[in-house]
Amino acid sequence: MTVNKMVGDTFDAIVELFPKIVPDAKINSDGWWSFIGPYGKSKVKFNQNKSLGILDHQYVDEESSWNIPMRIIQNGNFSEVVIILTKPEQLSDFQFDQRVSKINQVIISLKKILESNT
Repeated sequence: MTVNKMVGDTFDAIVELFPKIVPDAKINSDGWWSFIGPYGKSKVKFNQNKSLGILDHQYVDEESSWNIPMRIIQNGNFSEVVIILTKPEQLSDFQFDQRVSKINQVIISLKKILESNT
């Protein structure tokens, strides 16, 4: 996804946006955000390094567990956000395809929100 923002601004906006788009999310002392997601009790933890554009995260819900590499890369005055989704063993191909479709919708909304604050 290309975002009309510089890398540092995109990174900060994504980090700040999570608790706003998941209003019931509460951060625990161990760095995990807990909330009720579309598949029940869920949690996410970001492993981040702003200077390298790394915003990897782990996501766990009642049906599956995901390790999601995410990078924010400079492209002139824009940022390229790269997310790699690998199918968790717990999900069938059909379930994975359904989730990827929903994630794509979230990414489109995320881009609109990020760019509306430029």
